Amino acid sequence: MQWLNSISLWIIPLLIGFILIYAVIKKVPAYESFVEGGKEGIGMAFSIIPFLVGMLVAISIFRASGALDAFVDLLRPFLDKIGVPSEILPLAIIRPISGNAALGMTSDLIAVHGPDSYIGRLAATIQGSTDTTFYVLTVYFGAVGIKKMGDALKVGLLADLVGIAAAILVVTFFFGY
Repeated sequence: MQWLNSISLWIIPLLIGFILIYAVIKKVPAYESFVEGGKEGIGMAFSIIPFLVGMLVAISIFRASGALDAFVDLLRPFLDKIGVPSEILPLAIIRPISGNAALGMTSDLIAVHGPDSYIGRLAATIQGSTDTTFYVLTVYFGAVGIKKMGDALKVGLLADLVGIAAAILVVTFFFGY
């Protein structure tokens, strides 16, 4: 196990050293390239801001309007019949939209129900089994100017649905309900 700690301590410095040596061999101005990349990164960050603001406003409106709670109340009888706690549904809905909002919900669920509870384990597993599909499409596709994202949206949401279903099955199998 000690060798694993040594590798983890040295991997980043060795990688940086390798990149610098490779740049010298290829006669690439490493520092200038780094600075130029930083300039492009700052420009990209500023171009993403309108998309981020739009997503944050939409999430806030969705939660504050009560639409999320109404949807959970609508699906609660069905979820109870299939053995899925309805407390998880808001997380499953918000996770494809916003990672930060989902992380906050996961933290709340774990704080209320405990990390070793079925809901706490399920929340943590859903958090790790799904992605922020709408965020990725809005921010990254918008930043590079991709307008047609219908197929990517379908595949991303399907992957999120499969991740949620797999999380429920795995947590139920290993920890029970």
